[in-house]
Amino acid sequence: MTISITPFLRNALLLDAVVSGAAAVLMAGGSALLSPLLGLPEPLLFWAGIALVPFVALLVVLSRRPSVPRLLLVDVIGINALWVAASIGLLFTGWVAPTMLGYAFVIAQAAAVALFAELQLVAMRRAQAVAA
Repeated sequence: MTISITPFLRNALLLDAVVSGAAAVLMAGGSALLSPLLGLPEPLLFWAGIALVPFVALLVVLSRRPSVPRLLLVDVIGINALWVAASIGLLFTGWVAPTMLGYAFVIAQAAAVALFAELQLVAMRRAQAVAA
């Protein structure tokens, strides 16, 4: 089943791409500066930023298409949900010792990603309802 990309869905995907792209540049490019401020390991910040690059590319490609497979949109939403779970889970594992600013950074980016997942889910459901 394919889903037509509505303006709402396109905007939800593009907003995620823009913010995730900015986070990728910030974390990968600024990991050495951010690490002491956030109390998060430099390699974690760097590789988390690098991991966002192909995801951002996927979001941009999907937003440019007239329709996409429903399963691919479900995957995007799932990846966002996993990012949120991993981010919050990281704070409870004891593997890192973030500063207060580090806690705020991790929680804020997890909240933003959760919002993107919710927007994408709502947009996908609305696009399905329009098609039905």
